[in-house]
Amino acid sequence: MLYAHEVILNELAQGLRPVADGVEWFEGLSDDDQRKALHTLVLFCEQARAREDDVAESIARSGIRPTHTPAVMLTKWRFGMDRLPAYDLTKSFRLLVALFSIADTRRRTLHCVGGCGHEWHNLSDQPQDPP
Repeated sequence: MLYAHEVILNELAQGLRPVADGVEWFEGLSDDDQRKALHTLVLFCEQARAREDDVAESIARSGIRPTHTPAVMLTKWRFGMDRLPAYDLTKSFRLLVALFSIADTRRRTLHCVGGCGHEWHNLSDQPQDPP
């Protein structure tokens, strides 16, 4: 069974929930919960087998500048965004959602194309609740 925040993060990655809604949800969390969400996103990126060559597209999709600290960190393949100052957390969230989306889409295309039993890949079969 997935936790509510895991469902939201997977819905964002799969395009089942608009990124703007995800950002609004994220910004409504406490500082501690934002940092936990970023940590979870890093784990999801690892599980989905994100690659360093996904970084440029992630930065472009996220809408943040390549010179912002989270983007610079990612180009160096560093994932400690949950330890950044509060003003960088939303940028980190946008960037990691984009990276997760790219990696998860590739994973679903390569390994789950005929369907799979992964609960997180079958979210479109479940009713959606607002964030």
